[in-house]
Amino acid sequence: MRKLTVAPDNLQPLRDDGVEAAITRVLEAETAARADVVRARGEAAEIAERARQRARRLAVHTDRRMRTVRAAFAARVAAEVAVLEAEADALRAERDLTPAEVLRVEAAVADLARELTGAPS
Repeated sequence: MRKLTVAPDNLQPLRDDGVEAAITRVLEAETAARADVVRARGEAAEIAERARQRARRLAVHTDRRMRTVRAAFAARVAAEVAVLEAEADALRAERDLTPAEVLRVEAAVADLARELTGAPS
């Protein structure tokens, strides 16, 4: 029996030789498996790229949302600080007491003096 070789690119089984036919089937299966691996790698690369694109879109959206939240927070803080500064300015301003306020202060001072000296009320 002479030895016949079968090249991977010419996978035609020989008619009368079962061993050669089996080898041909194995080589065909190997070629199909290699093609499946190449196809699966391509699909995996496409899936990975879609995931990267989604992650980039999500990062852009998240950054935009964070900038919006930060800006709103900064505006709210600035408004609250302005209110507090206005109140502080109003408290620092000198003004004359009204007659009623003068009476209340004098009464408070008298009460404090009696309390400190132990004088009867």
